[in-house]
Amino acid sequence: MRAWSGPVDGGIAVLGAGLSGLSLAAHLAAVSARPGPVVLVDDGARDIRDAGWAFWSRRSGLLDAAVSARFARIRVHAGGRARTLGLGRYRYGVVRGADLASVVGEVTDRVDDIGLRTGRVAQVHDGARPRVALSDGTELHPEWVFDGRGPDADDRGTSPDAWLDFRGWRIRTEAPLFDPDVPTLFDFRTDQRRAASFVYVLPTDTRHALVEHTSFAHPDGGPVGTAAHDEALREYLAAVLGADEDTYIVEADESARLPLASRPPARRSGNIVRIGAAGGMLKGSSGYAYQRIQCDSAAIAQSLARHGHPFDVRPAPSRFARYDQGLLRAVVERPAVLERAFAGLFDRSSAEPILRFLDEESTWRDEAALFASLPAAPLLRAMAGR
Repeated sequence: MRAWSGPVDGGIAVLGAGLSGLSLAAHLAAVSARPGPVVLVDDGARDIRDAGWAFWSRRSGLLDAAVSARFARIRVHAGGRARTLGLGRYRYGVVRGADLASVVGEVTDRVDDIGLRTGRVAQVHDGARPRVALSDGTELHPEWVFDGRGPDADDRGTSPDAWLDFRGWRIRTEAPLFDPDVPTLFDFRTDQRRAASFVYVLPTDTRHALVEHTSFAHPDGGPVGTAAHDEALREYLAAVLGADEDTYIVEADESARLPLASRPPARRSGNIVRIGAAGGMLKGSSGYAYQRIQCDSAAIAQSLARHGHPFDVRPAPSRFARYDQGLLRAVVERPAVLERAFAGLFDRSSAEPILRFLDEESTWRDEAALFASLPAAPLLRAMAGR
């Protein structure tokens, strides 16, 4: 993306050049009309090229050129049984940060009025027109501000229902241990005593994979901790994959703690709009955000082009937030519920109905069929707030 050095008076300021900021900039570049220039503001403290995301979708998208791998099947091990499921019309995709940045640059460089300004945001002031103060003393005066700096950028977020606490190792093994055509989304052959946990395996080839240990933690509890995650990963590699510590190398590691909230946050304050995780794009029951961010970015860009404002964005039916709230409450209070629920949900030949439900595109009839396979009593108690 080209550098922007001039003043900003009108147009759009996008704060943060992470996933949500870059995605919105690309979608704004793709529409025929924008209310003035688009300037991304980022302090450069976090290199997005080291990041990565996975998602599922049954539609083509603007940034599909950034997808480095696609899968038509997934594997789940729950309730003592392994299942390999087709995805129907969906595909499970992987995007690397370096590829995303490159593709976004190609899209935005086709237009003249979109650029990146390096700087740290000190304050954002609302008013008749927003004012963005940078730490170097300069100010931007856009018409619209889209704030993608994350939930901690201010205090307007909602309290989480749970934490998604994970740590992953990118490993290289001596023996060919992985199926390069089938990722494992959920493997519950790991300790469930502290929290509902599973292992995720995303293969690159037969000897390279991301192996990740994930836990749903209580909203008032502390993090699982690096040592506990590492112990779980070593045990999984040894007991499940048959890989002793002297037969693999950890080439890189990553970890994060994401707040999972079923209630969407307040996104708007005047002409300031929160995007990405801060705007509620992190799905409460799954922790996935990539595809939701793409859909939200496209809707915002289309609304601005058609109406001159970004608010023609259709919200999901409110029942999905209630579903997320019930599941998260049940899982953090009764960790065994998660494996029982997933064992029922994935006891089928295709994961398409589950993915459609997680995309919040299912009907009442679809949901009734899915819920019939769930452990009803603990989920109903949780949804009732008991």
